Amino acid sequence: MRLISHRSRALGHTRPSLASQIFYGSQRHSFLQPLPIRPCRKFTSKVPLRQNVFHAQLEDPSSAAILSSLTSSSPVPQTLTEKIVQRHSLGLPKDKFVKSGDYVTLSPYKCMTHDNSWPVATKFLSIGASDISDKEQIVMTLDHDVQNKSEKNLTKYRQIEEFAKNQGVVFYPAGRGIGHQIMVEEGYAWPGTLAVASDSHSNMYGGVGCLGTPVVRTDAASIWATSKTWWQIPPICKVTFTGTLPEGVTGKDVIVALCGLFSNDQVLNHAIEFAGSEETMRSLAVDDRLAIANMTTEWGALTGLFPIDETLQRWLRYKATEAAMCNESPESKKSSPFTHQRLDDLFANQLTADRGAKYSKHLHLNLSTLSPYVSGPNSVKVATPLHDLATRDIRIDKAYLVSCTNSRASDLAAAAKVFKHAARSNGGKIPKVADDVKFYIAAASAPEQAAAEISGDWQALLEAGAQPLPAGCGPCIGLGTGLLEPGEVGISASNRNFKGRMGSTDAKAYLASPEVVAASALHGKIVGPGRYQRPEGWSGVIRGEGDGIMEEGSKITRQEALQKIIATREQAFEKFIAQLDGKVEEAEQNLFGSDNASQSDDHLTEVLPGFPDRVEGEIVFCDADNINTDGIYPGKYTYQDDVTMEKMAEVCMSNYDKAFATIAREGDILVAGFNFGCGSSREQAATAILAKKIPLVIAGSFGNIFSRNSINNALMGVEVPKLVQRLRETFSGLKTEGSQQDITEPSHNSQSLDSPPPASQVVPPQEKLLTRRTGWKLVWDVRRSKVDVQEGENGPKWSQRVGELPPNVQEIIAAGGLEKWVKKQIKKAP
Repeated sequence: MRLISHRSRALGHTRPSLASQIFYGSQRHSFLQPLPIRPCRKFTSKVPLRQNVFHAQLEDPSSAAILSSLTSSSPVPQTLTEKIVQRHSLGLPKDKFVKSGDYVTLSPYKCMTHDNSWPVATKFLSIGASDISDKEQIVMTLDHDVQNKSEKNLTKYRQIEEFAKNQGVVFYPAGRGIGHQIMVEEGYAWPGTLAVASDSHSNMYGGVGCLGTPVVRTDAASIWATSKTWWQIPPICKVTFTGTLPEGVTGKDVIVALCGLFSNDQVLNHAIEFAGSEETMRSLAVDDRLAIANMTTEWGALTGLFPIDETLQRWLRYKATEAAMCNESPESKKSSPFTHQRLDDLFANQLTADRGAKYSKHLHLNLSTLSPYVSGPNSVKVATPLHDLATRDIRIDKAYLVSCTNSRASDLAAAAKVFKHAARSNGGKIPKVADDVKFYIAAASAPEQAAAEISGDWQALLEAGAQPLPAGCGPCIGLGTGLLEPGEVGISASNRNFKGRMGSTDAKAYLASPEVVAASALHGKIVGPGRYQRPEGWSGVIRGEGDGIMEEGSKITRQEALQKIIATREQAFEKFIAQLDGKVEEAEQNLFGSDNASQSDDHLTEVLPGFPDRVEGEIVFCDADNINTDGIYPGKYTYQDDVTMEKMAEVCMSNYDKAFATIAREGDILVAGFNFGCGSSREQAATAILAKKIPLVIAGSFGNIFSRNSINNALMGVEVPKLVQRLRETFSGLKTEGSQQDITEPSHNSQSLDSPPPASQVVPPQEKLLTRRTGWKLVWDVRRSKVDVQEGENGPKWSQRVGELPPNVQEIIAAGGLEKWVKKQIKKAP
C-alpha cells in the first residue's frame, strides 16, 4: 500500500501514473484485475541510429564478436532483466514485450523457503490449500537457527521436514548449509531463469546469471498454492565495471565500496545489471560475483544480475565435469542439474541484453582504482578504505567468517592463507588469534566445508584458534553462539552490520573481506594482510554516473574503442529520449494540473463498502531515515512463531527506540523519514505496527520489501515527503534540501544508515528525540486522494495530493490482507 509521490521516482526517470503512486495500489496480485495504468509514450524514428558495418568488420573476429552480440533479437530492445522476466511471465498479450514498470504475473523457476517454511505452511493451509501446486518449483532448507537445540525449535524443524516429505518437495536439513548457497551449488538458481526466496538475500542468485529477488511469507504461500505471484519490474540500473581487480582486492571490497561511494539513493528499489569488458569481467570470479550480488540488497537494490559470460561458462563447465566424475551411478548423474548437454542448450540459447535496451541510469566503477574497504561501524553505508581505518588502531573482541556472503571454500582459503603466511615467521607453526579475541567460522554449506577440509584450510583455521559453528546463518542473523556483547567490537565477513543485528545494540560491528577479518583476528585490531599495494600515481577511486569512458586512459584496444563508441551513442540517444519525455510530462502538467491538492475533485476514487472514507489521528514522529526492519521488529523474535500480539506491540520499534512503546498510542499515525522498512524481508515489521494498533504509516519513502509486506498484511501506508520536511523544519530546525552531509557513525540510532537515503542526509546539530508526539493531526481522505495536516492547535493547515487507492487493493486490505483474500477466493471457486 504505497502511495508513491513522483518525487521518489524522479531519479529513476520513471513517473508512474497517479493510480500507481500508492504504496499498495501500484502492485497487483495475479488474481487481481489490472490497475488503470497510463500507457507509456512511445517514440519511434525511421532514421537508423547506426549504419551497417562494412563486410571487413563483420569478417574481423574482434569486431564481429561485438557487433553480432549487439544485434537486437526482438522487435523491442530489452535488458537482460526484462528478457528473463518475459520468460517467466504468464498471460501476456500476443507480441507483448515486458519493460521496466510493468506489472506481471510470474511463475518463478524456483521458490525457496527456510526456517520460515512452517509459518508459510500455516498460511498455506489457512487459505484452504492442501497440495502444493508445482512440487518441482519448491525448495525447503533449514539454516537460520540451526544452533538452537531447544525442544520447541526441534519440533518446528520436524514439522517442516514432515510437511516437505508429505508434499513431496525438495528438503535440506539443518547443517546442510545456508539456503542461498544450496540454491547456487545445487543448480536451482539456474542462469537465465527467475528464482525467488522468502529471504532478502535472494539477490545472490544474480551472481550466476539467475534473476533472484525476495518475496515475503504470504507471497510464498500463494506460490505454493498457485505456482504464481505478482511483481512490478523495477527501474533498471546498469553498472559498468572497467579496469581489473588488483591483487589483494576482492568482490567483497567491490560491493562495500559501492555501498559507500554511491550512498545517496542511486539504486534504491532498482534492478541492477553488471557489465564490463571481457577482460574486466574475467577479474571477477564467480565467488566474487556471488558476494557482490548478495549485498546489492544492502545497497538498496531488488536484484543484482551478472551476465552469462565466459567466466560463468567456465564455472558451469567445471561443475558439470565435477558432477560427472564424482557421481558413479547413472542415476546420480541424471540427478545433477550440471550436465554438459544442458549447458550446451543453455549457451546455444543464452540471453543477453539487446542493443538499445533502455536503462533508468548508468553508473561506473573502475576496479583498478579500488583498494580494500571496510564498512561500519553499524552501517553498510559508512565505507572507509582499509588504509585509512587501520591507522585508527581499532581493537576488536570478535571476528566472524560466516554467512552466505563470504564463507565458501575460496573465502576460507583466503582467511587460512593469512595464518599460513604468518607461520613462515613463526617457525612454520600456525599462529594463534590475538589474546582476548574470539574468531568464529561457519562454512556456507557442508560441501564447502568438505572442500576446505580437503585443502587443509579448515584445519589451519582451527589450529589458529577459530571456533567452528555449523553451516548456517548463526551470528549473522543474531542467533546462537558468539553474539556481540555490550561494548564489544566485532568485524565480520557477513552482509549486515545493522545496530543490534549481531548482538547488543551497544556493540559496534564492521564488515570486511575474509582476509581482512582473518588478519584482524590475528592482530587483535582492524588491519589487512598486506597483500594490496597502492598503484603509483593513484589519486582516488574512479567512479560516477555514465559508463566511465572519459575517465579511462587513452591506450585501448580496437575492440574496447568500438564498445565505447557504441555505448556513447546509446547513452546520448537515451538522454535525448529522457529529455523529450520530460518535455511531454511538463506539457501534461500544464494541461492537466500538478500534484497540488487544490485541483478539481471531479475524479474521485471509488471506496468499497466496509472500507473507511477517511483515516485520521495524531502524528507520532520517528525522526530518522532508513529505519530498517531490525529496528522495527528485533531479529531475536523473528523466528519465534508463538509471539503474542501483545508482545509484538511491546517490542515494536524497540531496536530503534525503546521509548516508542510508551510514547506511541493506539490510533496514532506513525510518520518516519525516507526509506522506511529497508533491510530484511520479515513480515513482522508490518504486523508489529498493526499489533500496536497503528492503522497508518506515512514516510518520505518506503523500502520495497516493506511495501510488499504491508499490502499483504493490511497495513496502510502513504508517501508524503513534504510532511517529513515540515516536521523536521518544525522540530529539528532542519531542512532536507541542500548538499550531502558527511556520513558519520550512527549516534543512538538517530542516524540509521543501513540503506541509501533517498534524500540529503539529515544530521542534526543537537540531540533530537527519536520518537516525538507532535500534537499535529492528519486526515487521509481516501476518496479524494489527499491528506490534510493541522500543525498543532493554532498552527497552519495544509493539504497534499497523494496517490490513489484503487478498489482492488481496498478489497485486499478490507479482507485483512492477501492471505485472507486468497482464502475467500478459494472458497468462491466452484
